[in-house]
Amino acid sequence: VQLVESGGGLVQPGGSLRLSCAASGITFSMSTMGWYRQDPGKQRELVATITSGGRTNYADLVKGRFTISRGNAKNTVWLQMNNLKPEDTAVYFCNLADTWWGRGTQVTVSS
Repeated sequence: VQLVESGGGLVQPGGSLRLSCAASGITFSMSTMGWYRQDPGKQRELVATITSGGRTNYADLVKGRFTISRGNAKNTVWLQMNNLKPEDTAVYFCNLADTWWGRGTQVTVSS
């Protein structure tokens, strides 16, 4: 199984980014997918998840600002992040079925 994240970068507060995670080596459509994030020195925390049926769950800190979605035909999950805040700065990781992890993509929110 391989998960490859992309779309991170530097953005100003209030800006937007869209992260992508492409999966291979597994039946993607049957799996719950998730995005997590981690700051140096802190524990990895849940950002959002989406089930195979499209049910979503968000951390309170990102509700109303972030949207997780999936495209089973493309084996891809996305995280649309709007109204970004400096405290959203972290490495964002893609997770598949609570088992496999990508290497992460850095998101930095700074003026």
